[in-house]
Amino acid sequence: MRRGITATALVAALALAATACGSDDETGSKSSGELSGTVTWWDTSSVGSEDKVFKKLAEGFEKKHPKVDVKYVNVPFGEAQNKFKNAAQAGDGAPDVIRSEVAWTPDFANLGYLAPLDGTAALKNQDDFLKQAVASTKYEDKTYAVPQVIDSMGVFYNKKLFKEAGVEAPANLDDLKTVAKKIKDKTGKTGLYLRGDDPYYFLSFLYGEGGDMVDAGAKTVTVDKPEGVKAFKAVKALVDDGTAKTDASDGWENMMQSFKNGDVAMMINGPWAVADTLTGKEFTDKDNLGVAPVPAGSAAQGAPQGGHNLAVYAGSKNLDASYAFVEYMTSVDSQATAAGELNLLPTRTSAYAKKEAVDSEIVGFFKPVVETAVERPWIPEGGSLFEPLRVEYTKVLTGQTTPEKAAKATGDSYRKLLEGWK
Repeated sequence: MRRGITATALVAALALAATACGSDDETGSKSSGELSGTVTWWDTSSVGSEDKVFKKLAEGFEKKHPKVDVKYVNVPFGEAQNKFKNAAQAGDGAPDVIRSEVAWTPDFANLGYLAPLDGTAALKNQDDFLKQAVASTKYEDKTYAVPQVIDSMGVFYNKKLFKEAGVEAPANLDDLKTVAKKIKDKTGKTGLYLRGDDPYYFLSFLYGEGGDMVDAGAKTVTVDKPEGVKAFKAVKALVDDGTAKTDASDGWENMMQSFKNGDVAMMINGPWAVADTLTGKEFTDKDNLGVAPVPAGSAAQGAPQGGHNLAVYAGSKNLDASYAFVEYMTSVDSQATAAGELNLLPTRTSAYAKKEAVDSEIVGFFKPVVETAVERPWIPEGGSLFEPLRVEYTKVLTGQTTPEKAAKATGDSYRKLLEGWK
């Protein structure tokens, strides 16, 4: 784990000091009591659905603060983490504000790339935030981000195909296999699309067998324990017996198209996928979309906690406007808009009382799911745990390795990454 102040962190600290002493008109100023200048925002939301809503919200901030120009940039989610790190390390090209996946926040903070937000305008009515949402914004007792969206996962299912097959949403993996067989027999369709190129979609199975990637409190790697092996065996069995179809690449597009076109009856996904799902021909009648909890494994039932935070770059030349922008985008009204138009779950308790959230069936379903979701390890290396897992998860699903070897290889990789861990 990296400690101490890096050269980039030093540059960022100097930038912070310069800003604290006052800034000129080019970088933005609040000396007159009015915000001004430019705020560059890297948004990592889905293009074609979420991005339109968030861009519109950003334009609302400009109307509220007419002397501030928000430069909206949509950065592909898969590229954003490394792109931000490279720009921050170089001290050139980093945005003022970034939409950070929850696991990225402690990583960026550890590297010295984020401005601490305690005592700033970015944090308003802190007690209104869900406790589990706030957890990912902290690093070494300081706050480095504000939670914008929280989420978890469930089973999306095609009600029409379920009715035709005479089945209900599966409660556990045995049910899932039975339901899938009936769907195949009655409709000719595959039961489940199991995304095979993204280990995030494996976590529910890992939790279901009583396992986890690591135990951060005990600084112990746990993915290669017997529970981890059982989880790999569980997903392999779903593919081997025909319950699920999978892929080794381009998983998101393959999964979404298969579900939207009615080629599969189920997929595991989260509220971020609702807007896209409803564009499919099977869901022109949105009431055809059903959502249920992820099936339980042999030991438990649980889905991972996910979401996104808004963080401010430590080297920003317009901190005041950046803090205000973060506060605006995470406000009750902004979160209610996202809930109403995108079915995304707010991180503020009071936002759930807003009409937009109350009227969203998806928000209503996922709220209790989020409340019982399994927290991921909020450590700087948290985001890096996924790549070794991805490699072995894909190899298991495509028959290139055994569950036992996959668990061991993942555990070995984790111990190299997490120096001093057992």
